[in-house]
Amino acid sequence: MYKKSDISRYTDGFTSCDLNELNSRAAMMTRIDNKYIIKSGDLLSLKSMLAEKFDVLEIKRERGFNYATRYFDDPDRSAYYEHHQGRRKGFKVRIRRYLEARLCYVELKMKEKRSTTIKQRLDYDFDGYETLSSEALQFVKNGYQTHYEKPFGYKVQAVLDIEYQRLTLVSKDGAERMTIDTDLVFNNGQRRLEAEDGIFIVETKSENGRGYADKCLRSRHLYPAKRCSKYCIGMAALSEVTRYNHFLPTMRKLQILEMPVENTGYLALAA
Repeated sequence: MYKKSDISRYTDGFTSCDLNELNSRAAMMTRIDNKYIIKSGDLLSLKSMLAEKFDVLEIKRERGFNYATRYFDDPDRSAYYEHHQGRRKGFKVRIRRYLEARLCYVELKMKEKRSTTIKQRLDYDFDGYETLSSEALQFVKNGYQTHYEKPFGYKVQAVLDIEYQRLTLVSKDGAERMTIDTDLVFNNGQRRLEAEDGIFIVETKSENGRGYADKCLRSRHLYPAKRCSKYCIGMAALSEVTRYNHFLPTMRKLQILEMPVENTGYLALAA
């Protein structure tokens, strides 16, 4: 994926920090997430407020970074439907690549009480990320069984690729993080969809879900989206599932458009 949006104007006035500093301040592997869908003008209106309390991740003079994420699910789409039904013991399995940094991780996301998100991750081969190795699958099984105290009985396979451009903010005191995603593309190997330009998914990550970033957003009468999983939105928009009413409001806000799949450079998913 190549960057489309000029995002530099959203970070003017922010102090920068590097990746090591960001992770040492706020790894946020256990947190409460809130997601918002906002437009360009709303984001610009928040810039000065956020710059007072947050620094922006910068690597090699770049502040916007391209992410490529491959999601895995079983033939019954259990990960999707457990999330759709609001089950407390849901999961997501994915391989995420940070393209500029050439980093790659297998990630397992689970839930705890109070809707707290638990994320575990394993270093992975950047150039061989298409499938889960036996080591990666065992990592997922072990993490799931340890957390939920039951076996991981799902036979997962690649089902969806999502790519986007991200800004990452970290609070100066390390208490919270904030990610800002744009240029979203969803691809299942047969169809490719894009979210409308100038629309952002903003995710706040804090200990209690009521951080400074949340207060700033609410001051502009912007409130969390009830159902805003990028994975679930992509699965619904690409007709990989049959029940998706809970995600229709979010899909409308993102104004997802269908694009030609040929000659996109996207890796086709294995059948």
